[in-house]
Amino acid sequence: MADAKVLEGQKWVNATYAGVSGYVKCPENGQTSWATMNSLIMGLQHELGISPVVASFGATTMSKLEALKGITDGENQPNKNIPYIVRYGLFCKGYWGEAGDTFNADAVESMKKNMGIWQEGQEGWNRMVQAKVFKALLTMDAYVVVAGGTDKIRGIQQWLNGLYWEKSAYSIGPCDGLYSRDVQKSLVIALQYEMGIASPNGNFGPGTQAALKNHTLAQGATGIMVRLFTAACVFNEPVPVGEYAERTNFTSTFDADITRYVKLFQSFSYLPDSGNGDYDTWCQLLVSMGNPDRKVFGSDTRFVINADRAAWLKNHDYQIVGRYLYSSDPNYEKEIKPGELEVILDAGLRFFPIMQVHGRDVTEYQYTTGFQHALIAHEKATTFGIPRGSVIYFAVDYDATQDQMDYIVKYFNGVVAGLADRGKKYVHGVYGSRNVCINATNKTYARYSFVSGMSWGFSGNLGFPLPANWSLNQIKEISGIEIGGAGGKIDLDNTVWRPREDGGDPGVSSLAGVASPAADFISYIDQLYATAQDYKAAHSTHRSASQLVMEYVRHEDYGGLNWGILIGPYDRDWVAYANSKGHKVKEEFIDPSSGYEMGPEHLLATANGHLLFTQPTNNKSVNAGDIAGWAGDLMTFYANWRNDEQQYASGKAYCDAKLAKPGVSSSFSFKDLLEDADGYLIARACAAGTPINQIVREHYGNGGGHLTRFTQYFNKRFFTAADCRDQAYNALTMENETYNVARTALILATGAQSPTVLANLPGGFDKLQNFCQGFADTIVARAGAES
Repeated sequence: MADAKVLEGQKWVNATYAGVSGYVKCPENGQTSWATMNSLIMGLQHELGISPVVASFGATTMSKLEALKGITDGENQPNKNIPYIVRYGLFCKGYWGEAGDTFNADAVESMKKNMGIWQEGQEGWNRMVQAKVFKALLTMDAYVVVAGGTDKIRGIQQWLNGLYWEKSAYSIGPCDGLYSRDVQKSLVIALQYEMGIASPNGNFGPGTQAALKNHTLAQGATGIMVRLFTAACVFNEPVPVGEYAERTNFTSTFDADITRYVKLFQSFSYLPDSGNGDYDTWCQLLVSMGNPDRKVFGSDTRFVINADRAAWLKNHDYQIVGRYLYSSDPNYEKEIKPGELEVILDAGLRFFPIMQVHGRDVTEYQYTTGFQHALIAHEKATTFGIPRGSVIYFAVDYDATQDQMDYIVKYFNGVVAGLADRGKKYVHGVYGSRNVCINATNKTYARYSFVSGMSWGFSGNLGFPLPANWSLNQIKEISGIEIGGAGGKIDLDNTVWRPREDGGDPGVSSLAGVASPAADFISYIDQLYATAQDYKAAHSTHRSASQLVMEYVRHEDYGGLNWGILIGPYDRDWVAYANSKGHKVKEEFIDPSSGYEMGPEHLLATANGHLLFTQPTNNKSVNAGDIAGWAGDLMTFYANWRNDEQQYASGKAYCDAKLAKPGVSSSFSFKDLLEDADGYLIARACAAGTPINQIVREHYGNGGGHLTRFTQYFNKRFFTAADCRDQAYNALTMENETYNVARTALILATGAQSPTVLANLPGGFDKLQNFCQGFADTIVARAGAES
């Protein structure tokens, strides 16, 4: 939408400087942009006597501006155009006021307050535009919280500006509530000043690293270094811990709460969890590579691993090595060679497959390219005997900027489609910067991230936290390693590896393939079903063997009083009988399509509910079976939104950010949606007379029901997007004694103050509909991704 005041500024600057050497006109569209800011910068340079002008606020511009000792709106200004440039810069920033002949000094004061540099009792100074303030004015930085930002981060930004803005190496940074590369640089510069670095520059160089080793913090510490440390902690939050997202505080006291958060951050980052602000932790908070010299157990290389190289890796404590499935140049030592994987495994190592074809420029990332790369990767992996369900890391090996992410996402959508075209034998992961990994995970559901952390200067690694689903983090390249024997020389990347037990990719440990990654679950259900048939034959029970299986698997976590009220109690005699035969509740299994761990308890509690309560005949209605599945998860997720509403005023935006997103901590996770969909489909098939063991085999095995689970789920349960939205609304507002008990328990369990939905919802119907539309959009998107 055009802004009349911005348009006024665009017309003025173009008309005033059209004939100036080097000047580039900005669009006259009433929209603030870098083009407009650059035109104002070039106009300022002309007024300062610089020729030709350029679209950059450099050292010469700064020095000449500093010589003016500040710009005011008074009549005594020798140059009348410079105040007009201030006026239009303020307009572009959204600071209007009554401009008068030049600019409004009240607007300058308001902007300085937002920047965090306003000074008590300094009225004249506060209403003047100093050189650094002028430079900040002519940027696209915002000084109020923008969408997705938080007041907590904005407070840190203002604190940094207020304390350091007059330092020579420091530039006034944004106060928008967002962690970004500029904020990260500002933090490092502040840290360098406090540690006495001679020439602070924001780079994480040897001097900064050496100084940090002398600044270990621990519980009880106070002062400005604690402030800077906790600022870095806030910038790296949240730490995913199961379905929860742990956050921390910006403070000058290293207390027990900070210690607890640091321990969680260290564990997540695969560091020793001392709880102290030690060197490794400082590094991990500040740069994507962390401490590049830390001990690692993972590696990757373009060099073929022969017996001598494999032995060297093993002898130097490496446990896993990444190797490439393909090289476009057959003469280049990169692609896996026949028999190589057997050599790696025989040496007691694991490996992980990487798929890269050039990938050094955005033009190489398109949907069709991703599709073809997936076909090549499938063929190569199959030829090498890599087992079904293994994760293949598709590489983005350059600094993809934010404005290029749409291309990267389209490429990965092509990868998904290509793997699906070959039956989803393999699962896609992503290699790239933190930002690339986050986008490929959230938008294409990549299972694991392999972060190019050693490229710490990449824009995609600055201002972004470690992805929640990270499994590998490449931190240092070692060149010219002398192996000896037939090993010769190789280059090797040191890579932090997070194994399966800590939330990462186990890699490939055997070439002995199985029919399905869920084969152990299929066998488990077969055995439990046989026991249920024996029990049913010997006891009088109306329950089917399939229902007995569901009750056994769900009884520990979903067998309490509230679940009994909702979907009925489980058969305790049956559970005792199954236990006597040696059965135990299975904790998890691997989904063949996504590679995610699925929880049998939630899966079969959902199935149990849908089996006992047949689907409503009204397309917009819900019942207790739904509360055992998607509707119960939605109630909890709704309550979490209410708790987070300060950051997410829009319920739809909250769904877009957190609902069923891989790698995002949430009470309604991607894993939950997998289990909701499959639980429903299992129940429908059981109700039609198919035994549960047969259904499970067909769904997770060669029958491939999992390949189209979301499409089936949407078509059979939700029907249309409008019906899906209305079902969500009804689940949150319906009045029924059983539903109210369940909803109260689920909502209060999150810490929300009231289980009464609309009474606790400012905005009423429209706001709740917006939230429900976000749910519907998520379900439709999942179904659409399979078509």
